[in-house]
Amino acid sequence: MAKWTPKHEAPEPLEGPVVATITGGTIVWFVLFLAQLPFYGWFDDRGHTWWVWTCLAGAGLGLIGIWYVRKRDAAIKRSAAHEAGEDAGATPGEGPKTSSDPAVTEHKS
Repeated sequence: MAKWTPKHEAPEPLEGPVVATITGGTIVWFVLFLAQLPFYGWFDDRGHTWWVWTCLAGAGLGLIGIWYVRKRDAAIKRSAAHEAGEDAGATPGEGPKTSSDPAVTEHKS
């Protein structure tokens, strides 16, 4: 059996308003949960209560997703800022100066 090899390179991943997209999806799941709540008895009579709980699970997982993509977005921005700082002539590996650094420490009289 021959190994399949691609004939062209894979495209770059699309980047867009990820945080807004995940937030919008989470809001939709939560609104669907609230819209189905008054009909819980109808769903229960027909054995479809999983519809209600699926919407709640979608909203809960969406909250985790919002947390994740916000952290990811912040990390990407930090990385880009760090690379831009290195490109501007900063020494690689040099972090921000702290109060323990003698050049930054203030002397009180």
